[in-house]
Amino acid sequence: MSSSNSPRLNRRGFALGMAGLTLTAACGNGVGNSNAAQIDARVNVTLNEMFSKYPNTVEIANKADGMLVMPLITEAGFIFGGAYGQGALRINGATVDYYSALSGSAGLQIGAQQYAHVLFFMTQDALDDFRRSSGWTAGADIGYVVDATGDSLSTDTTQLRKPVLAAVFGQAGLKFGATVEGTKYTRIIP
Repeated sequence: MSSSNSPRLNRRGFALGMAGLTLTAACGNGVGNSNAAQIDARVNVTLNEMFSKYPNTVEIANKADGMLVMPLITEAGFIFGGAYGQGALRINGATVDYYSALSGSAGLQIGAQQYAHVLFFMTQDALDDFRRSSGWTAGADIGYVVDATGDSLSTDTTQLRKPVLAAVFGQAGLKFGATVEGTKYTRIIP
């Protein structure tokens, strides 16, 4: 077979293939078929799991002004990757808004994974900034109380002074080391 007849992977074909892979992975994550009741049910299960596996999060939740609970983030990548999920913002135990989480990445990566995460807004200012934004992006200044390996981290006074804390847990799949940095959260109407 001559080289002119052999299939070539060009940038456009590669990008389309990755978009398809990411979309396929995200389809099992409620894209286009979630409603408020389904999201709330997933949030309840996620919180119960987090509180039972990571008891340090109970005290943090009690001190938080609000919590964004993302029950299922699906991430897939091969050089380029993406992640998507839907969740709810809870204040005083009640859902007040629904959000989607979206992130993209480039670099040496291959695989897919699913995980949950919870953002704890430890100050009213941090919560207000999140709610007022049309698309809030998590930065590197977030403190972690459950790390990417699923281990509980200490919740010393230095950690608790950060305006936003995160718990990333329940990982399943072939990728490892999930973080929320660079994830964009946008309010949705389910």
